[in-house]
Amino acid sequence: MRFSFNTQLLSRVFISLPAAGRWRAAQSRLFCSSPSSSDQEKPRASMLRHLTSKIKATGPVTVAEYMREVLTNPVTGYYVKNDMLGPDGDFITSPEISQIFGELVGVWIISEWMGAGQPKQLQLVELGPGRGSLSSDVLRVFSQLRSVFGGASVSVHLVEVSPVLSRLQAQSLTGNSSQEADSEDEPVYRHGETAAGLPVSWYRRLDDVPAGFSIFLAHEFFDALPIHKFQRTPKGWREVMVDIDPEKPDRLRFVVAPSPTPASSTLVQADERRGHVEVCAEGGVIVQQLARRIAADGGAALIADYGHDGTKTDTFRGFKGHQLHDVLSSPGSADLTADVDFSYLRRMAGGGVACLGPVTQRTFLKNMGIDSRLQVLLRNCSDPTTRKQLTGSYDMLTNPAKMGERFHFFSLLHHSRLAKPKKPDGLKLEKKKSPAPLPVAGFTELSFS
Repeated sequence: MRFSFNTQLLSRVFISLPAAGRWRAAQSRLFCSSPSSSDQEKPRASMLRHLTSKIKATGPVTVAEYMREVLTNPVTGYYVKNDMLGPDGDFITSPEISQIFGELVGVWIISEWMGAGQPKQLQLVELGPGRGSLSSDVLRVFSQLRSVFGGASVSVHLVEVSPVLSRLQAQSLTGNSSQEADSEDEPVYRHGETAAGLPVSWYRRLDDVPAGFSIFLAHEFFDALPIHKFQRTPKGWREVMVDIDPEKPDRLRFVVAPSPTPASSTLVQADERRGHVEVCAEGGVIVQQLARRIAADGGAALIADYGHDGTKTDTFRGFKGHQLHDVLSSPGSADLTADVDFSYLRRMAGGGVACLGPVTQRTFLKNMGIDSRLQVLLRNCSDPTTRKQLTGSYDMLTNPAKMGERFHFFSLLHHSRLAKPKKPDGLKLEKKKSPAPLPVAGFTELSFS
């Protein structure tokens, strides 16, 4: 299906937005070399000691508990202690590769706000904002199209557990204007303003974000949430656990639980046909929160991640220094991730919202007009190096062999967003045709003619 989008709106974005002047190394954590001997380093002592003590005291831990400790432990967690993004980190995300990505997401947000009837309030809520690159690019689109918002109140709300990353986000979005809360118990632990005067607030939990019409963004957020792993056995489903290797007490190993666990008894679907399954229960809870908020207050959620629609099995892996890393080696020193099961997110969202996707990143970006935006940038750029970076970034984002078909977009929408106009009841002296809902950009092909 093709539809004619707001061509005037898009042309203003594509023609008027300047190049950001910060083209970054085009490398994703998906395209890494195999582990090398340099990865066989001594385990990170403090985290390993913490985990082995826990296992000795209570027995093997679930993979979900292992991930939660390794990534978000308040003292030694990977996300809490490190700036893991960028060329010097362990992975690079799409917003770090090209400004076009964030610009098109910005256009999508404005399109959904318009499709919802241009409410007087718009909260941009990003989960796990990284360095703040995506929100920064989105806000640049908002600034260029500020006349479109009229008198609407626009605010930014970031859900971030990492103190290191929250400071980087604040620098990117508010410069030196942000302030930390006096108490750690405050729901808003940091606040500031953008150069355009938009308020920005930081939270540790989604529950603390105020109610109201919101567009939620989750880019490479769900893949880092803890997963449970289950193995089919002759005796039924059993949970995969993390234990101490009896032959090497300074190393960890995977084991299969000898009997059912609460998770294996409740999280595996009765009709599951795969032999190995990963379930992100925490991701399901967050999707339910998003669905309830959208159903109650309006808005939408856009989830972008690498994943599948209920087909893959063992996807749990680690990344360190842009290389694949043994997930049980040197815990706390590497990123841990697993592909998102979009079929599970759809099931957990329930019937209170409409779900679209997943569609591939290539499809979504092309539907959003990435080819037109690239041509505008190339026409306005004469520097050979920058032109090469532009085309290289485009290739990384859209090439099916790279990020184009490995990353997917998935959306939650209020049912009214897709509702067909009701036919008028009774005799009408003047017959007016109700306008059809604006099709959802990115999930439907754009026409620029």
